[in-house]
Amino acid sequence: MKSSKTLLITGVSSGFGRALAQEALATGLKVVGTVRTEQAKDDFEALAPGVAFGRVLDVTDFDAIDAVVSEIENSVGPIDVLVNNAGYGHEGIMEESPLSEMRRQFDVNVFGAVAMMKAVLPFMRARRRGHIMNMTSMGGFITMPGIAYYCGSKFALEGVSEALSKEVSPFGIAVTAVAPGSFRTDWAGRSMKRTPRSIPDYDDVFDPVRRSREEKSGQQLGDPRKAARAMLTAIAADRPPVHLLLGSDALGLVRGKLSALDDEIRAWEAVTVSTDG
Repeated sequence: MKSSKTLLITGVSSGFGRALAQEALATGLKVVGTVRTEQAKDDFEALAPGVAFGRVLDVTDFDAIDAVVSEIENSVGPIDVLVNNAGYGHEGIMEESPLSEMRRQFDVNVFGAVAMMKAVLPFMRARRRGHIMNMTSMGGFITMPGIAYYCGSKFALEGVSEALSKEVSPFGIAVTAVAPGSFRTDWAGRSMKRTPRSIPDYDDVFDPVRRSREEKSGQQLGDPRKAARAMLTAIAADRPPVHLLLGSDALGLVRGKLSALDDEIRAWEAVTVSTDG
């Protein structure tokens, strides 16, 4: 990847966004990173003055996104790669969790990402080149009790990404959905929104999952900096993947899900085809 390329990464204050920004800057790339406060903007730009550019933006401020992207194109230069990283996790049993929490989860994880894509696409399409990278999750393939809203948002972003890749590939634009497994980020800690428990019937199915997640927080196998290097490898590829799993746990769990799905499809194949004609 040429050092003249510019990455726009949402959510660079911590986690994957911060790791990717730092690795990209270390290789000589320009990075525009979105943050939530002026202080965070100053902190980010101090990482690499002249090549790290901060912009204050909430990805749910849909009316502001087009103007921010246009300003970046005019003042920093063409956005070669958009990385939709901003997002968070919601933990809560579905029956217990209000719809308002689902709307917020989708506003950030899905609608915010789509709004960013829609803002950069006219520029990329005019240039007949570009790359959009959407941070999804292994939770966009597999599920577990207690994160229904989160998994729903990541399944949605996986689907949007795959469909978009088919729409824009004729224009030289690549789309990659990156699905990490468990990494040492703050996803399960400070960044997670938790709905209080209220229905004892769910204790047996959910409490062990919550305890395990809390105990492993900060000790996960995945290294965010290695994830960042893997993403830069995909960005630099002549033919970037549409789907990229990160982490051995994601690989094993997703393969297991696909195998179980194939078994279920085969078991019900007679019923499936009985509807023809």
